[in-house]
Amino acid sequence: MPDSAVFVPHFHWDREWYEPFQVFRHRLVAALDTVLETAEANPDFRFTVDGQMAAIEDYLEMRPENRDRVVALVNEGRLAIGPWLILLDEFLCSGETIVRNLQMGWAAAEGLGGAMSIGYLPDMFGHIAQMPQILARAGIEHAALWRGVPGSVGGHAFRWRAPDGSEVRTEFLFDGYDNGLDVLLVPDQIGRALGEYARMTAERWGGDPVLAMAGTDHNAPDPQLAAWLRRASSEERPITIATLDEYIRKHVHDDVDTVVTGELRSHVRGNILPGVLSVRLGLKQRMAVAERTIDHAERVNALWSRRDDSPFLSLAWHKIIESTAHDSVVGSGTDETCDQVEARLAEAAQAARAVRDAALAEPAASVPSDGYLVANPLPSARTALVEVDVVAPAEGTTLVATAADGSVHPVQLISQAPTVLSDERMDASQLERVLRRIHRRELFGLLIDHYELTAGSLVFHLAEVPASGPFDLLILRREVAAAAAAHPGEWQVRTLAEARATALVPVHVPACGLTSFRVEATDRNAAPAMQFAPATATADALSNGLVEVAVAADGTLDVTGADGTVLYGVGRLVDGGDRGDSYNYAPPALDVLVSEPIRVTVDFLESGPLRARLRVTRVYEWPAALSSDRDLRCGRTVPTPVEMLVEVHAGEPFVRVSTSFLNQCADHRLRFHLPLPEPVAKSASAGQFAVTERGLTAEGGWGEYPIPTFPASSFVSAGAANVLLDHSSEYELVDDGSALAITLLRAIGSISVNIHPLRDEPAASELPAPGAQDLGMRIENRFAVVPSAAGWQGANAIALAEEFRNDVLVARGTAPTTGHLPPDASGVRVDGNDVLVSSIRRVTDSDRGVGTEVRLAAMSDTASTVCVTGTFTEATTVDLLGRPLSLTPVRDRLELVLGPWEIRTVVLR
Repeated sequence: MPDSAVFVPHFHWDREWYEPFQVFRHRLVAALDTVLETAEANPDFRFTVDGQMAAIEDYLEMRPENRDRVVALVNEGRLAIGPWLILLDEFLCSGETIVRNLQMGWAAAEGLGGAMSIGYLPDMFGHIAQMPQILARAGIEHAALWRGVPGSVGGHAFRWRAPDGSEVRTEFLFDGYDNGLDVLLVPDQIGRALGEYARMTAERWGGDPVLAMAGTDHNAPDPQLAAWLRRASSEERPITIATLDEYIRKHVHDDVDTVVTGELRSHVRGNILPGVLSVRLGLKQRMAVAERTIDHAERVNALWSRRDDSPFLSLAWHKIIESTAHDSVVGSGTDETCDQVEARLAEAAQAARAVRDAALAEPAASVPSDGYLVANPLPSARTALVEVDVVAPAEGTTLVATAADGSVHPVQLISQAPTVLSDERMDASQLERVLRRIHRRELFGLLIDHYELTAGSLVFHLAEVPASGPFDLLILRREVAAAAAAHPGEWQVRTLAEARATALVPVHVPACGLTSFRVEATDRNAAPAMQFAPATATADALSNGLVEVAVAADGTLDVTGADGTVLYGVGRLVDGGDRGDSYNYAPPALDVLVSEPIRVTVDFLESGPLRARLRVTRVYEWPAALSSDRDLRCGRTVPTPVEMLVEVHAGEPFVRVSTSFLNQCADHRLRFHLPLPEPVAKSASAGQFAVTERGLTAEGGWGEYPIPTFPASSFVSAGAANVLLDHSSEYELVDDGSALAITLLRAIGSISVNIHPLRDEPAASELPAPGAQDLGMRIENRFAVVPSAAGWQGANAIALAEEFRNDVLVARGTAPTTGHLPPDASGVRVDGNDVLVSSIRRVTDSDRGVGTEVRLAAMSDTASTVCVTGTFTEATTVDLLGRPLSLTPVRDRLELVLGPWEIRTVVLR
């Protein structure tokens, strides 16, 4: 039995949850006031601030006068802060966001005296496979956590190994991060209670002292804690007060034999609350948009802009990272809390978009105003389709796209805009009111090319790029006033736009590079040949030579891949009841599953040759809600049309699918099924620098039923089915492994429910969250399906997922002339199989100056040879905190060998 104990005073601080951020911050300030006062009054007192710097930043914003007090305690080793900016949900953000979280938290802690070098992860709902490597590559050797640890761990510590082989010694908080509180319930009985706890848990500790985490959510420890523990300490069982860092470094042995490899998602010793993966879909989608926008902004700013917009990018990153908190993006808060998270993510995307657009504006200034600039955010060359607004072709002509190198490409018209924008009749005395609409040369969002002024008639001709000479508004006013005086009575005023159309244009763009094009009319017989086999459509089928889609009578899809693999019945929708909460799904006792539509229609939308589209509309009768006792779905149904947009692009080996419906029903879960050619026993999903394999079951043993629903970020693969994803999603292998199900919506009405059929312990108070029903909201999901008998690696899913998620960027040229298009320009190029480039950004070192940082991740269990090309003369390998490890003189080409699943960061100068 352990003969000593170490108490770690701390609190766990949910920045926002069942109350919004500012309400919790008010409590935070009072709690940290107490902590500082307690520490200063008692030299033996120690405190650990939950591993997240956001709590300190939030505090000092309200108490800036206390900064020196905080610094003093940190420097004395009595206040442990960092290393994270915030305690995140690891599965609902990108791996790059996790790295930036650690970087920003570490830097903030360094400014106050230094970070706790412990990967403290006390309350996350499971842990990603690559977390040990992220910590180790930041120089952090230890972690401490609670949820998700498998039953194979019998002690209070284990070695946690990432797929690449990196390890961190991990303290297992097997009784939670508040295990010391039960011992403290009766201050005069602490010694007895501690002895009982030590006996109950003796097999866990071995020869190490008991770790008693003395703290809980949103409360400072009692100021008398140190005095209580001094009185309870004895020669038989001495008690020490320490920070978590001190406990791990000074009081425990490092010889841990148990090794756990990969992600931690076991339910055996604590609830991991997997339903957060699918509740409040909008937050997951906004997170993906914000992460994608800032990634693109950093890349184009680093490669194509002379302006350093790092303050805006830092602001955007901070807001994204704040929103990754494990009670934020997960959607388990009140409606007002989730509204704030959504707004914060929108702000982050807006700040990043401003940087991105400003960076693109610089090279766009070299493109003539009748042309378009296209930027590729990916470090590999690609051909992509872009939609642009163009002058509609005249009768007998067709449109073509001309690139900077003179090559000519086909164009597909997909819509035509109206040309008559207004046709009004008014008295001559009212003409001045019309002129007030004109701002310099702009009218109705276009520019006045010329006008026609005759007796009783004024006609404006508008264009995006005027072909006529200068326009003088003062002359127009004078002429109209004279004409109105000369011709009183009724006038006709017409505003005409040049005939415009929306066109699809195929554009080949270099790696991380720029290209430009213009669209011009040519003789219809002079149309250029297609580079790829054309995309075609019939009334119920699509094809592009690589993938084929046939719409079945029930509205599902039969999809044939490039290798001949066929997936039948793709897109079967299965809707069932959900009597659970934001944390856990639960079916009603008498569930009714609805999977057959009452009506199916197919609309032919586009016939190619660049893009072919069909729209399948299926109408379902879904129960409106659960009954009052919540054990069955009510008898009233709501006819709900679900639109499924199906499209193929020339040259793409996958079919794009988008679903959309207006949600009018409560308490239900809707899933998109992909039946598999034959049953499988495992699946794999990509996210956070790894592809993780999982089976048909999950490990249970605590108070939570282990439903095998799992997270996926960029793709999920099962057998011959590979699905590329737009945002973090939830999936499950169902029907004994014969189908893959992806959750499209989980609509519930409570943060937590007290009585949950699949979870013993309430996850929070039973508070209403009506916004989580998404009633009256249009629910949209988009993904792509890649049939392949060779699985995700044979399907090249890593690269295809990047192409699917990252559209090229388009900006109108702003050069004042209609001259030559500028030549193509290449940026950083990365060649290598199954290699993910998670970041390209500008960095500045006080010694070496400005550089371009590139972060690579090998997404394979074999070594990867990578070639990075660009314009540089040296490459510095750095750790995940940006600290230099080695410098290599090179010229425009860097060859690297990445180990299996290795994350490598280099700075090019």
